[in-house]
Amino acid sequence: VQLQASGGGLVQAGDSLRLSCAASGRTFSMYSMGWYRQAPGKQRELVAAITSGGSTYYADSVKGRFTISRDNAKNTVTLQLNSLKSEDTAVYYCAADRSLIGRSTRTIDYWGQGTLVTVSS
Repeated sequence: VQLQASGGGLVQAGDSLRLSCAASGRTFSMYSMGWYRQAPGKQRELVAAITSGGSTYYADSVKGRFTISRDNAKNTVTLQLNSLKSEDTAVYYCAADRSLIGRSTRTIDYWGQGTLVTVSS
């Protein structure tokens, strides 16, 4: 599976962004998909994930503000970011594997390139 992320940018606090991740490969629907982020000097953290069955997970810090969705027909996963805060500033990465929740980032098989989200206050 190859992943291509897009959609980052510079926005003001309170604004919205939509991140997209396009995946290649016929087995996309079998994978859990997720969005991680890494701020300067911090570890990469799971922000949101969606299983092959459509169940979702959100980090507490983004619950109610971010929404993850997937379109298996188009091999895409999207992260809608609303009510952005300065602390959401980070490089965002999409990832795919059989399971993501509770998994060490070092063991995840597939990563997209990062896309930078900068939120100015």
